Order: sequence, then C-alpha cells, then structure tokens
Amino acid sequence: MVLESTGRALLHRLAAEQAECRVPSLVAALVRGGETVWFGARGRVSGAPPTPGTRYRLGSITKSMVAVLVLRLRDEGELDLLDPLDKHLPGTPVGDLTLAQLLSHTGGLTAEPPGEWWERTPGAPAAGLLGDLGPEIARHRPGRRFHYSNVGYGLLGELVARKRGMGWAQAVREEILEPLGMGAVTERAEPPHAQGFAVHPWADVLLPEPEHDAGGMAPAGQLWSGAADLARWAAFLAGDGGGVLRASTLAEMREPAAVEDGPSWERGYGLGLQLARHGGRMLAGHTGSMPGFLATVWTDPADGVGVLFLANTTSGVRGRLLFDLLDILAEHEPPLPAEWQPAAADADLLALTGPWYWGPTAYALRLLPRRGLSLTPLGAVGRASRFAAQADGTWLGLDGYYAGETLRVEHHPGGVHISLNTFIFSREPYDQSAPIPGGVDPEGWR
Repeated sequence: MVLESTGRALLHRLAAEQAECRVPSLVAALVRGGETVWFGARGRVSGAPPTPGTRYRLGSITKSMVAVLVLRLRDEGELDLLDPLDKHLPGTPVGDLTLAQLLSHTGGLTAEPPGEWWERTPGAPAAGLLGDLGPEIARHRPGRRFHYSNVGYGLLGELVARKRGMGWAQAVREEILEPLGMGAVTERAEPPHAQGFAVHPWADVLLPEPEHDAGGMAPAGQLWSGAADLARWAAFLAGDGGGVLRASTLAEMREPAAVEDGPSWERGYGLGLQLARHGGRMLAGHTGSMPGFLATVWTDPADGVGVLFLANTTSGVRGRLLFDLLDILAEHEPPLPAEWQPAAADADLLALTGPWYWGPTAYALRLLPRRGLSLTPLGAVGRASRFAAQADGTWLGLDGYYAGETLRVEHHPGGVHISLNTFIFSREPYDQSAPIPGGVDPEGWR
C-alpha cells in the first residue's frame, strides 16, 4: 500500500475531479507490481460511498478483451492477422479487410452501425447486424488512416463466437476473466452497480441514462466491472500475463499500429489497445464511454504500474486525471531500481563481448540474461537491438532495426565475425581478414 501522505494527495486529486466536474460517483485505483496499492472513492451510489466491488459499465475497454481473444486464436494457429475477414466471417461487405486492420481501426470502416444510436437503444443480434451492413460502411481506403470503428469490433466479436462455438462474452469469461480472477465482471448490470446518469450542463440535477443489450454490437462496449476486477486487468496489461497470453503477444498488442494525432503523436492505437505518451511514459490501455458511464485504464509496463477510474456520468471526467494520479505516485513514491546481481556467463559468450565494428562504426556487444545479446552503437549514430538466443545457436532480433532478423557468430581464417542481415561486424574497423561484402582495399588505412 502507499504511504498515508501519498494516499492523501491521491484522494485530494480524486476529490477535486469529482467536485469540479460534478460527477455522481467516481472511483480510482493504482496498481504496482501486480497488486492494488491504492483505492479511492468519492460521491454516492444508492446513498452510500462506492466500494471496489461497485460495478460500472466499462464501455470500450471491452474491445481490449475481444482483441485478446483474437490474439489467442492467432497464437493457437486458428487464424493469421493478415487473413481477410471473409476467410473466417464470410458474407460481409468488407470481407477484404484484414483482421489486423480491424483490431487497429485502420480498415476504414464507419464508426457507428446503421440505424439508431446503438448505445442508447436495444441492439439486433449479430445476424441482424450483419444483415444491415452494406457497402456504405467503408469510409476510407483500408490502411490509409486511423478511424475508430465500433462496427469493426462487432465483427470481431462475431468472428470469435464462430471460432469458439460459443458467445463472445462466454469466451471472454472462460478464457480471460476466470483465469485472471475477474469473476465479478458481468455482461449486464448486476448488483451492486451504479446507475448511469447525465448531469445537466447548467444545473446540479441528474437524468438517468438507459441501458440495453447491444446485441451484435455488444463486443464494442457491453461489460461491467468494479474497480477491484479492473485492477486485475490493469495488472495483466502491465505485464502479468497470468497464463492468458504470451508476454511477446501482449507486447505486440502494445506496439503502435496507428497514430491518432499527427507526427508528434501523443495518442495512438495498437492491436486492441489505445496508446498514450505522457511524461516520458508509453502507456497502453483503453478508454470507455457509454451513456451514463466513463472508464479508463492505463498501464506502463516499463515499471509495472497501472491506473484506472470508473464513473457514472455521460461526460465530464477530464482525461488528465489518471496522468495526474500516476505523477503523484511517481513523485511521492518513485519505484526503486531493481537490485543488480551478477549472472552466470558461458566462456564462449563472454569472449564475444566488447567492441565490434560495422565498417568504421563502433558497437558494443553485451550479454543479457538467458544467453541474450545487446548490440548498441558507441557513438551518437547507429542502430541498437536486443537479441534472444535460439535453439540452433543463432540469435533473433527483438526490437529496433534488427527486430525479426537473425544474428550469427561465424568464424573465418583470421578470427571471428558477426553476420547480421547481410551486414558483417568485425573485431577491427574493416578487418581485411573478415568477409566484408565488396572487399577491403588491400593497401589498408592511409
């Protein structure tokens, strides 16, 4: 748990948000190291302060859970993210879109389904939704730009249902909620839950908002959760996969696939996860908005921290609330660096450490845990990457320019060199004994 002084500062910030923005009830929580370290609540639900178990509607945070199901299917070999939708959900007017485009909102689909405002009216079942879709739902050339689409996640939810042979919500429960200990998440409102309200813009009065089964659009925003269960979801996104998803797949979901706000971007989207940059952090999570409810969860996997809020208001909570809570935690209780400890190193790898040269450019090769390698330029110019050891004696690039490329340590008559995607790294700048592509001038340096 946080220190008392930290908790007071966090609660003050939450209280200011609830009062200044006139929110009927507002809860928030912070997660660090996989555990909830602070919970705060302001306002009333049915005359009493909300608790960590009080359910609020998650809205589009639901999309992230649907995306996890799609990625699980990919990891099982049931589909490929480059597959066209038609391969798994035939008969739609946008069957040429790839699953990756739907996950990242880059398919060019319209934001909302045809018909009435779907978030405030009963929804048709998936078959009815699919039957209502026509060519007009395509708004932009696929891959051209980010365009948020609730429709796309309605389609992905139905894809999951057909691949699993059960409803999308049941698949979420069996494959995500129960393994992560989030059993109190529900598809519809169940006690104890908050009533959704709109707050009058010019008077301190409330208007109850409706809640319906969204039918085929439910995968875009139907689920309900309390802060306690959403904190477990935050821990999952921050890196605690809980056996639900591979760490590498979760990292893939956090990779930017689209940018929302231009070249110096602060907001982007991965595969089912919204991204935000704040104060040197790269945050991953999702916002949620349904009539009567707002919710957001952000996580920073770099230091294992997560933050969330839930509110029963149609509008009003400011986006900087969670950033401020993260900043307060970092200011009052900065995380301690992990203790350095020596590690075992095989003699053959230890002999490879130190300087290497790509032409005249100096690099340093360092050992990482589990026989991993790090190749880093020693100057201001160069391409840094980390590599994971493979069973065949090679190393696979994990990030940077060489992500996905193979590094090999090879011997030649005059010594040893590194081969990396056609490039040769030698122990001396342009070592004449190494197989430098194009050769080295025989007269050498002069």
